[in-house]
Amino acid sequence: MSRPRRPSHAGTPSDRPTGFVRVRGAREHNLKNVDVELPRDALVVFTGVSGSGKSSLAFGTLYAEAQRRYFESVAPYARRLIDQAGIPEVDAIEGLPPAVALQQHRGAPTTRSSVGSVTTLSNSLRLLYSRAGTYPAGQPHLDSDAFSPNTPAGACPNCHGLGRVYEVTERSLVPDDSLTIRERAIAGWPPAWHGQNLRDILVTLGYDVDRPWRELPKKDRDWILFTDEQPTVPVYAGFTPAETRQALKRKSPPSYMGTFSSARRYVLQAFATTQSPLIKKRVSQYMESGECRVCHGKRLRPESLSVTFAGLDYGELSRLPLKRVDTLLRPFVDGTAPGLKKLTREHPEKALVTERIAKDLVERLHVLMELGLGYLSLERATPTLSPGELQRLRLATQVRSNLFGVVYVLDEPSAGLHPADTQALLRALDALKGSGNSLFVVEHEVDVIRHADWVVDVGPAAGEKGGEILYSGPLDGLQHVQGSQTRRYLFGEQTARTHAPREPKGWLRLKDVSRNNLHGLDVDFPLGVFTTVTGISGSGKSSLVSQVLVELVATHLGHAPPEEDEEGEPLERSEVKTTGGRIVEGMEGLHRMVRVDQKPIGRTPRSNLATYTGLFDHVRKLFAATPAARSRKYDAGRFSFNVAKGRCETCEGEGFVSVELLFLPSVYAPCPTCHGARYNAKTLEIRYRGKNIAEVLGMTVDAAHAFFTEEPHVARALGVLREVGLGYLRLGQPATELSGGEAQRIKLATELQRPQRGHTLYVLDEPTTGLHPADVDKLMTQLEGLVDAGNTVILVEHDMRVVSASDWVIDMGPGAGDEGGSIVAAGPPAKLARSSTSRTAPFLTLG
Repeated sequence: MSRPRRPSHAGTPSDRPTGFVRVRGAREHNLKNVDVELPRDALVVFTGVSGSGKSSLAFGTLYAEAQRRYFESVAPYARRLIDQAGIPEVDAIEGLPPAVALQQHRGAPTTRSSVGSVTTLSNSLRLLYSRAGTYPAGQPHLDSDAFSPNTPAGACPNCHGLGRVYEVTERSLVPDDSLTIRERAIAGWPPAWHGQNLRDILVTLGYDVDRPWRELPKKDRDWILFTDEQPTVPVYAGFTPAETRQALKRKSPPSYMGTFSSARRYVLQAFATTQSPLIKKRVSQYMESGECRVCHGKRLRPESLSVTFAGLDYGELSRLPLKRVDTLLRPFVDGTAPGLKKLTREHPEKALVTERIAKDLVERLHVLMELGLGYLSLERATPTLSPGELQRLRLATQVRSNLFGVVYVLDEPSAGLHPADTQALLRALDALKGSGNSLFVVEHEVDVIRHADWVVDVGPAAGEKGGEILYSGPLDGLQHVQGSQTRRYLFGEQTARTHAPREPKGWLRLKDVSRNNLHGLDVDFPLGVFTTVTGISGSGKSSLVSQVLVELVATHLGHAPPEEDEEGEPLERSEVKTTGGRIVEGMEGLHRMVRVDQKPIGRTPRSNLATYTGLFDHVRKLFAATPAARSRKYDAGRFSFNVAKGRCETCEGEGFVSVELLFLPSVYAPCPTCHGARYNAKTLEIRYRGKNIAEVLGMTVDAAHAFFTEEPHVARALGVLREVGLGYLRLGQPATELSGGEAQRIKLATELQRPQRGHTLYVLDEPTTGLHPADVDKLMTQLEGLVDAGNTVILVEHDMRVVSASDWVIDMGPGAGDEGGSIVAAGPPAKLARSSTSRTAPFLTLG
């Protein structure tokens, strides 16, 4: 490890660090008992290849310890109510100030959380409407709470402040009215026995369950679907309608007494009360969501919406882009707003309140627009934001918070940011530092690294081959560290990958595309080449590629359009539809489409790399084929930790148990029975080439590749994982421990295992997010290989080295939101670099 050195760069005394944070013996995750010193009051960047351990140092050690110390000051009783992080594996940390983490996770997703609430702009606007709004004659004054949809005083009474109402209709409950009740025409009813019970009750009540639904009298249909009555009647299970009538006439004893529930009652009650996400998802498909007819989606009471400011009610202002809100408020700050002079004469106190609140809002809006977020609206729900957008919103709030002496720990703040917006990000970071704070930033973007006062390079490789501090000191000293992969990209040793652009084999032509800020757009995508779609944040790239293009191609291929895996309740999402667009040429050259995204490969620890890629199926078959397994009649299922016959029953195949501690965070300890192996003792007795199944799952991809070299199916899958830079991951590593970039590369590796027949369209949205430049090169090699095999690759991308290596570039813009949605330039990178209107052109590095 290079010995940490104090900064030697020139600067005024106030620019120099006033002390150091000293870490001794950090062992979190893959960190190898490292010592490091970090300057306070400085911008410190942690970098290194993906999986090297930089986040384990910045977040898992430094932030976790700062959080732990804070919780130590909280009363023990209150402490148990807080979701606490575990105690980091470290010997000592000295000089650590209080810390604030600005991460990319969302927390609990809900559409009630919006841009306005995250930035607290809504608080000031509500006060503005309350104190300085224009009220109708005779309307009493309203408190600021009356302008919040999340309070009883402000929420629309019809939709409860959601802006949408949920209805159960005959069409949603009975999608196929040609079916009979016996044939399960009422799809909204529960499956299995519960549904059969309701059908048997209808037989007892005298309804015809064998007549097509559409032929039943409307009065009967309405009662079955919508009644609030719950009659309890005798049920004769297994009887025909005729036999049931006879039994009722004879007053025969029934099988049991059953209580009826209409389809609407069942769906609404299940949706409101179930704790099962699966049941909630099932019944939600029988509900229809639409705009509230009372507030028209504005979420507030009519009396709140009757108050205006600058001619707009609160809902209308909330729908404007932040840039427009800024334009609307500025005249109230500089005194040029219409009617302001009259207001000053007649109500000077109201004019003063207006000016002060507007001034505060304009200053905060300026920071948001500087960070490239001027295209967002105040009402935009946080589940619809990218992680990068959400982190920059939080960053803007902190810039205005005036905190002093705090360590801000940031997770790749440049993620999803166009190079044109990165300079504004750096200015925001400088503002935080200038206020007397320290910044610890995990980052891969070379422009951010070059701006740092101090660089910590973690490596040399990933996983077990990383976890060491290669360098800690001012930037210039890194170029002398031979083991650093980062230095090659910082000091010009690794130039951009360029080649003569391939010639398109055809064109996929889209016409009249309309969605979000795209209006009647015509666009041509070249086939058989590598295309990147660029543009500043909010210019319309993802709307065009990940939504419209994917939907239209899927429809042409006869596939259902892929579902948007947006967070939050499905019914609460504001539905955004592609309102226009068609493919007019080029589909004859495409036989298949694959979308590779960064969404998790699984949401529980039971999902892992081996199960997702399918290689674990082959491994389990190898174990089942051993003489010892055959003699015991063990099949492949025996070697799954999800199946009762093979797993450890104490931990049910989890490998760990939770130990509840009253005043401390829950501790997860290795299972006392299987000691973390996940399998029972009998299963672990079976060995393949000297290893049991748990030991195989504990291998890294690199180690497993050497171990299974004679098994072609397994070796091929492992080989592809190594080629995309995942050799450091363990086969059994839980999906919950994988980053978005790792999940995306696992998906790509799974696809690369399949035989390549060509004529496939691969769509990726910002695949380099979270990747070190060295890992980007590995990813590019694989994507280039797909194109060479006769496929088409289209990327939404901000990484200029990737854009420069493309065959074709489509640049969106010129601005964001309403100022975007157009194609500014298109062509090979060399042509785009000469464009005078493209904001991407100045950042392209060719050759």
